[in-house]
Amino acid sequence: MKQILQSLKTGETKVTEVACPSAAPNQLLIRTKQSLVSSGTERMLMEFGKAGWIQKARQQPDKVRMVLDKVKTDGLLPTLNALLNKLDQPLPLGYCNVGVVMEVGAVGQGAVGNGQWTVGDRVASNGKHAEVVSAPINLCAKVPDNVSDEEAAFTVIGAIALEGLRLAQPTLGECVAVTGLGLVGLVAVQLLRAQGCRVLGIDFDSHRLALAKQFGAEVVNLSSGEDPIAVSRVFSRNRGVDAVLITASTTSSEPVHHAALMCRKRGRLVLVGVTGLELSRADFYEKELSFQVSCSYGPGRYDPNYEEKGFDYPIGFVRWTEHRNFEAVLDMMADGRLNVRPLISHRFKIEDAEQAYELLSSQTSSLGIILDYPTSEERPEEKALRRTVRLNVVELVTSAGKATLGFIGAGNYATGVLIPAFKKAGARLKTVASSGGVTSAHAGRKFGFEACTTETDKIFADAAINSVAIATRHNSHADLVCRALRAGKHVFVEKPLGLAMAELDKIQAVYEPGFLNSSTGRPLPILMVGFNRRFSPQVHRMKSLLESTREPKVFVMTVNAGVVPPEHWTQDPSVGGGRIVGEVCHFIDLLRHLAGSSIVSFDAVSMGKAPGLSLTEDKSTIVLRFKDGSIGTIHYLANGHKSFPKERLEAFSGGRILQLNNYHSLRGFGWTKFGKMNLWRQDKGQQACTTAFVRAVEQGGPMPIPLEELFEVSRVTIEVAEALR
Repeated sequence: MKQILQSLKTGETKVTEVACPSAAPNQLLIRTKQSLVSSGTERMLMEFGKAGWIQKARQQPDKVRMVLDKVKTDGLLPTLNALLNKLDQPLPLGYCNVGVVMEVGAVGQGAVGNGQWTVGDRVASNGKHAEVVSAPINLCAKVPDNVSDEEAAFTVIGAIALEGLRLAQPTLGECVAVTGLGLVGLVAVQLLRAQGCRVLGIDFDSHRLALAKQFGAEVVNLSSGEDPIAVSRVFSRNRGVDAVLITASTTSSEPVHHAALMCRKRGRLVLVGVTGLELSRADFYEKELSFQVSCSYGPGRYDPNYEEKGFDYPIGFVRWTEHRNFEAVLDMMADGRLNVRPLISHRFKIEDAEQAYELLSSQTSSLGIILDYPTSEERPEEKALRRTVRLNVVELVTSAGKATLGFIGAGNYATGVLIPAFKKAGARLKTVASSGGVTSAHAGRKFGFEACTTETDKIFADAAINSVAIATRHNSHADLVCRALRAGKHVFVEKPLGLAMAELDKIQAVYEPGFLNSSTGRPLPILMVGFNRRFSPQVHRMKSLLESTREPKVFVMTVNAGVVPPEHWTQDPSVGGGRIVGEVCHFIDLLRHLAGSSIVSFDAVSMGKAPGLSLTEDKSTIVLRFKDGSIGTIHYLANGHKSFPKERLEAFSGGRILQLNNYHSLRGFGWTKFGKMNLWRQDKGQQACTTAFVRAVEQGGPMPIPLEELFEVSRVTIEVAEALR
């Protein structure tokens, strides 16, 4: 299918062929009929992409601080690589879509919408500019029969304007100014008029001002030198306007300053658009003005429980959610109180969408740009939903025994670290899969995969693929591992192996007696978890030095983990497993490897509860006891500062000490033949880890990490997490 993608590195916008997505749980799969280009937001993204490095930095100073902190901890080259990989990720454009439901994803327990949606429903959603989209059920609304597709394409824009109005709380007869008469501003004008308000529209564009007058507003033409302060004074009968809705898109702080001057005492300002925010205290202090920023389409935005899991807010407590705002906008269109047809300035077919974005960046005046999509009858080849796209016409010729890879997951870590490492290790990159299709298409073209897909079953069924790499969300790992192993594939799974003991039991059951290679005696296929730190060159040196001592060892591992918000998926026990299962497994494995002895017991304690502190397990100390008498302490702390190195390990044994700082510098104290080992750049062992897996697949021999250690570390990690909770 065709989808519009934009590069944040160059600002280039392209219509790209990607695999069709699947209907994820609590989502609808929709064949797009029309979509609307949001000129303000999408022009801003184009301008950011085309800007140079200095301009990008000036636009996002908070991101610059994050980069500088990362340089201090990880070094310049790893930070630069991570930054370039982030900017290289294609950005799917669009959020105003109307189409027909093709599939209904499974509705999760506790979610709303079961039985509400059927195949063939015409719906408006925040879907992207793509022939087929997958949209959350709470971000979809059924389109009334008397509302056309092109009108319904304005639903999301309308909801943005409506949410701004709800925050401004206009009442019948009030005077409200709207600064910025783009799509959102002109819709806001109509909604305010329907609310019984007198409206003053402010803009530079004469065509947009004419439309505002057509909708019943009085106007201020900034391009002709009119003074909005003076006009608003007359408009409000010398009282000042009751509220100002700022729907402009500019880096200037002038709209906010003017809004404050236009307001009456205790007036309300609501920022819906994007402006500079250099506020004057005097502007607000003397009038006791209130200022609020409107968040997108309404309550529920960016809440994973609402958007991803489908949970609704009780209507008695939250009357207007994103979904209910969508419905309200469609109702206004249906009864004629909201007329969006005059806002349409241009139309393009999806194949010609690049011309639409050239129009956005030109001097030609435009407003609502509609993109039209072919029907299934017009493109019969798309009727079956192509979920696999062939990227290389000529299949690569490979020798027998070559590690031939199917890669599941194409997020930042996969594309920034794992896939490049497998390519460098010499693996044949056969197929890459992702649920949405965009990231797999990008990774496939960038790294030379032969195909990309949104169907993981294709990877398991492909006889040419002998190895599967898994880099998806943690709750999918165990199931994917079992499916790959049962299909006879070697498996490399990014940590963790599983989230619960029952999942580990299922995986371990695959390796029952009888599933062995008679020549080596080891289980087949190979199973490996991405515990890369044990493959770091400095850890390898530590291992060899510590093996020369006969005494038990004492390890002190300090991890300055950094804050991850409670709402992030990794913190969700059912999805990410929490940070102990998701990340501390690395450090338990590292100490297990260096001790060279099994873990016999542990103690774990987390920081006590405090006001405003919802998570404490990521502020914990874990003590491991090993069979040979060694002990190891892991201080995993999310309450430190970013400028401090993330990982430090100290090992004490036989009157000697080793100190490893962030996989960059290793120092020895008391060693006769070792003083230090410094690297030019941080090396956490990712390349050596993947290379070891590829060699094991191609050459045989022992597993890179003994199977019993994989399960031991995984089980201990889960037990630690349960103890801390």
